[in-house]
Amino acid sequence: MLELVDDAGVTLGTAEKLWAHQQPGHLHRAFSVFLFDQQGRLLLQRRALGKYHSPGVWSNTCCGHPYPGEPPFVAAARRTAEELGTAPALLCAAGTVRYDLPDEASGLIEREWNHLFVGLMTDDLRPDPAEVEDTRFVTAGELKELQAAKPFSVWFNTVFEAALPGIREIAGRDW
Repeated sequence: MLELVDDAGVTLGTAEKLWAHQQPGHLHRAFSVFLFDQQGRLLLQRRALGKYHSPGVWSNTCCGHPYPGEPPFVAAARRTAEELGTAPALLCAAGTVRYDLPDEASGLIEREWNHLFVGLMTDDLRPDPAEVEDTRFVTAGELKELQAAKPFSVWFNTVFEAALPGIREIAGRDW
């Protein structure tokens, strides 16, 4: 279950996750996390092939939906630990972004009020193979090269651009 919200991010009720992503879609609360190592490289994940939504594509460090009533910050830390096997050493709010992005590959839609978080990862990763196919730390230049060569989630560019001010505070102006 996830939280349905209005255009101001105010909770309206709850819905089943898959239903909220089916056309025409229903605006709901989500979060996106961007974590960096101590060298200022961004941690990306390639989503597990078994996921029903956007399997096998590269995306930000972690993303998901808070449980109804769960603060987005708590959900972001929880899901990062669940997916990657370790919690962030630092996690900071970096704003919100609202978008409506159809995913032609799956036929689903991302209609989300997305809370953005940036931070640092210092521990070794132990990804859950049911969630994460692969991980990679990249520089800004390496990110551009990877995006030119591999498919990314439909939401990645939108949430990345919205989080850039916070990213630059954590990882530096090279981003």
